Amino acid sequence: MKNICIYFQLHQPYSLKRYRFFDIGQDNYYCDDFRTEDNIRELAEKSYLPANATIAEIIKNSNGKFRCAYSISGVALEQLEQYAPEVIDSFRELAKTGAVEFLAEPYAHSLASVYDADEFKRQVERHAFKMEAIFGKKPTALRNAELIYSDEIGEMVSKMGYKTMLTDEARHILGWKSPNHLYTHSYLPKLKLLVRNLKFSDDISFRFSNPSWSEFPLTAEKYVDWLANLPENEKIVNIWMGYEAFGIYQQQETGIFNFMKAFPYYAMERQMKFVLPSEAGKKMEDAGALNVPYPISWSGHEKDLSPWNGNDLQHEALQKLYAVTERVSMVTDKPLLHDWLMLQATDHFRYMSHKDPSATPYESSYDAFINYMNVLADFLQRVDAQYPTTIENEELNALLKTINNQDEEIERLEKEIKRLKTAKKTTKSTDKQISKSTTK
Repeated sequence: MKNICIYFQLHQPYSLKRYRFFDIGQDNYYCDDFRTEDNIRELAEKSYLPANATIAEIIKNSNGKFRCAYSISGVALEQLEQYAPEVIDSFRELAKTGAVEFLAEPYAHSLASVYDADEFKRQVERHAFKMEAIFGKKPTALRNAELIYSDEIGEMVSKMGYKTMLTDEARHILGWKSPNHLYTHSYLPKLKLLVRNLKFSDDISFRFSNPSWSEFPLTAEKYVDWLANLPENEKIVNIWMGYEAFGIYQQQETGIFNFMKAFPYYAMERQMKFVLPSEAGKKMEDAGALNVPYPISWSGHEKDLSPWNGNDLQHEALQKLYAVTERVSMVTDKPLLHDWLMLQATDHFRYMSHKDPSATPYESSYDAFINYMNVLADFLQRVDAQYPTTIENEELNALLKTINNQDEEIERLEKEIKRLKTAKKTTKSTDKQISKSTTK
């Protein structure tokens, strides 16, 4: 039986306003609220709301047999809460069906997994906490920002307790292997790896409405035929894409929503089953280990990190940003911490890339760099005001150790309180049973 794993990504960065050199030290507010609101409202109205309504209808009509997963970045959740709360409500309704899984990811949709392991862990924990608070269930599977993965990152994720992680189809990694299998981490077999099928994902995301495509028009029946004709031993097909494929990349007039409604019907007619990432990781037999010594992503033909760190502008911006991670980790100023997360979104660094000029809202990659660095200069001044660079590293490390020890002691005491409360309840219950027995 073929298994189909569908997952959608939702991410939108905060838009930075035009921030000039003379604003440094004078203006601590960096967002373009009007553009941020316009962007998220357009996504909500054209994509997220109609897509959620479509998914809800499919789940209902299939009696819950259609299943899919979502990864929503923390910064996107914040914007939805502020500007489009009805989208959050519609996701809550989907969560109640039990046919939807929400994945963990770094809160800021950042490159922290590559540049600072401790920051990565903090962001994943923060994101998982928020997902549980909103949707009532803690994530057990993780996708990194931009599907970035390596053996080292997988080890970090495994140590955090996650059992399943998502990665992309990269030919130089898979070689002759097919993406349509479950794999494991190269030396930690308990961490299961799902690999995106590039062709089947992009057929929907980018080629669906292209009249010059040799397979145009794409119908649900034709698409399912392709899946059915895959080799019998290839048990899972991972179809993952940005949620904006519905209504933005492929506009409603193209018939994309009707395609999505028909697809599960034809798939189930051919005895195909829809599974969630965590279900696949638990129930399926793996096909061996994947060795990924260097980070890969889901971007471009190279599947590397060059869209975000491939030139000198990006390197300088990333180096200056992550150089203050230890100092920021001690900050309690909420606006400063929020700005820290906002500034880490991968989008800001992609805007500085020379590879795809159309991918930036700025006039050029250099303009994107100048604007970002002006904002970062002001941010660094604010960090320095709280924890000056004059503090020696040894003193800073001592402060961090004290803070971490305090956190560990608080956690230990909370567990002890919980244990004592449980023991007290057990004792009371036992006393009641003894009392009843004595009375009889």
